[in-house]
Amino acid sequence: MDFSDHGTPQQQHTPPDPDKAGENPGVPLRQLLLAVGDPLVDVLAAPAGLDVQVDNVVIADPEDEVDAFAGDLVLLIGARGAAARQLVRAAAERGAAAVAVKVNAAARAQAEEPSYPPPQGWGAPAPARPSADEVGLLRGAARDAGVALLAVRPDVRWDQLQALCRSVVDDARLTGETDLGESAGDLFSLAQTIASLTGGLVAIEDAASRVLAYSSGEEVDELRRLSVLGRQGPEQYLALLREWGVFSRLRAGHEVVHIAEHPELGIRPRMAVGVHAGDQPLGTIWVQKGSGPFAEGAEEALLGAARITALHMLRHRTEVTAGLRLREDLLAGLLEGRIEAAALADSVEVSPERPALVAAFSLGAGRGPKSERNRSGLELQRRRMADLIAVHTAAYRKNALVTVLGGRIYVLVPDLRTPAAAAEASVLALARKTVEAARGLIGSGVQAAVGSPVESPDDISQSRQEADRVLDAMGRDLDADVATIGDVRARVLVGETLAHLRANPGLRDPRVEALLRHDAQSDSDLVRSLLAYLEAFGDVRAAAEHLHIHPNTLRYRVRRAEAVSGIDLAEPDQRLFTHLQLLMERDR
Repeated sequence: MDFSDHGTPQQQHTPPDPDKAGENPGVPLRQLLLAVGDPLVDVLAAPAGLDVQVDNVVIADPEDEVDAFAGDLVLLIGARGAAARQLVRAAAERGAAAVAVKVNAAARAQAEEPSYPPPQGWGAPAPARPSADEVGLLRGAARDAGVALLAVRPDVRWDQLQALCRSVVDDARLTGETDLGESAGDLFSLAQTIASLTGGLVAIEDAASRVLAYSSGEEVDELRRLSVLGRQGPEQYLALLREWGVFSRLRAGHEVVHIAEHPELGIRPRMAVGVHAGDQPLGTIWVQKGSGPFAEGAEEALLGAARITALHMLRHRTEVTAGLRLREDLLAGLLEGRIEAAALADSVEVSPERPALVAAFSLGAGRGPKSERNRSGLELQRRRMADLIAVHTAAYRKNALVTVLGGRIYVLVPDLRTPAAAAEASVLALARKTVEAARGLIGSGVQAAVGSPVESPDDISQSRQEADRVLDAMGRDLDADVATIGDVRARVLVGETLAHLRANPGLRDPRVEALLRHDAQSDSDLVRSLLAYLEAFGDVRAAAEHLHIHPNTLRYRVRRAEAVSGIDLAEPDQRLFTHLQLLMERDR
């Protein structure tokens, strides 16, 4: 990065070429985030969505006049408070596509050390990073100005971020938009090329025998005709290929496999080669013999084609996966309260004037220590459950979103048009139906919680937190499949109180601990008996029936517990705290 005599970073900017207007030389902000997003930047605001075009990257300093052109990503160095908000508005007025500011990940206000080394010659220390309140003001300024706002992590160097962003934009400018996607079109072209090199009729299939692309040509046999028409190999032929060991050979190695002609089945001679990424099978290239022989060197050409096809298939898979990952990252940020709902405007129709809510799902059974294999199995179950939930949710509401976060599956249901109570009841019915279906599919305990509707999608993190509280209670000791906070509020509050007690060792009555030690040393049953007595509100007969003992036995144990510990159960405060501490120990 270039510095002047005063040590102030100079803006590096190339004005757009008027002769190239309309050629979209830059890159959508979405694609830029795919390259430089987490863990470098977060989206704080995106009032115009994530498909705004970024044509250049410039650095701005609060002491300099903002000189941004349409399509710029403006990096605000050393700006905070009112100055930062003013620069955000000024950049937006000049047509900037996005503005980036440095924000502490936890929005801590007083950061004593700068997050990037100050260039030599700078006399003043770097300003403190924005506080949580300042982040909200910055977000509001960006929203009002209609410009995207990116939060840069504290440990990211501005010069490195600028270089990385510029490289992404430059690459897009060099390769052009047609080279950034459309892998299917590339595969059709590649299939035609392979056909020319091998002298046959080519079909490219994925690992599930779905036809991705094929070449043109006549002399088509029955297998190829059915495969192309159905976009997948017909099962009766696939079964024969499996029986002949063709698929096992294709998966096992990288050599060309020959399939003999079977006139009685309508199958002409074929060559095939597996497409691999390392040891992972990605698909197969099939070459059917046409009216003439295969070309000389066809096998060698087919082996090379498999390597090129693997690159095409991996690129397509990476692009799709990255796009889904970005959407899930944005949804996770919304659920955690880190970004605003407008950042998801390109992925889902979200009305800021209508309520929204969150439903959360978890695998409720099988808690406790697990082996590595069991953890892998649990993750597979969770993935299958996420797919099932996505299907049920899509049938219920097409603009609902599903993501996995922290081991739980969350469903965001935006744009609720019915009254809040009716909307909550409707989602609750969906959750019950989904849990029932998930249990039938997975064969494991599944639980769901529905958070209360919130007035705006920007407050959706509150609904998510409420659903989490209910699921936490279910995971501790609540015997329920589906619930809302209204159904189990008391149990949730007691559970959170016990969690607070566990986290604070100073909140202990030594008399209760003495009773616990006595039980452990003498192998008596005073603790369980006393807890049953307290939970029955002193009803000896009910508590004794629950423990399957005689009422006189329970009376003796309660008196013995008082004598051993020194607790006076006639005193309400002692009785209350004894009950809480015994509940905490039981849950432990």
